[in-house]
Amino acid sequence: MVKEIEKPVGKVSTNQEELKKLILFNDDVNTFEFVIDSLIEVCEHNPMQAENCAMITHFKGRCPVMSGSFKDLEPYHKALSKRQLTVEIS
Repeated sequence: MVKEIEKPVGKVSTNQEELKKLILFNDDVNTFEFVIDSLIEVCEHNPMQAENCAMITHFKGRCPVMSGSFKDLEPYHKALSKRQLTVEIS
């Protein structure tokens, strides 16, 4: 017997419009090691994830390092900015 799955009728709110990204930008000042350590300490990335984000930032000029609501990302933005990393929430 095959069960039918009921699909919701109408628009389902997923809060996609509220989802923001914390973007890290490349600079010529900070070392890879400093950026990696900052992502591990501030954003709680694991070492591999932090290294990947640092490499993407270096080669592409920018990398989204976190996503969430503006309110959730703001403390991370402030902490990374205090470390002289160039970040924005968009």
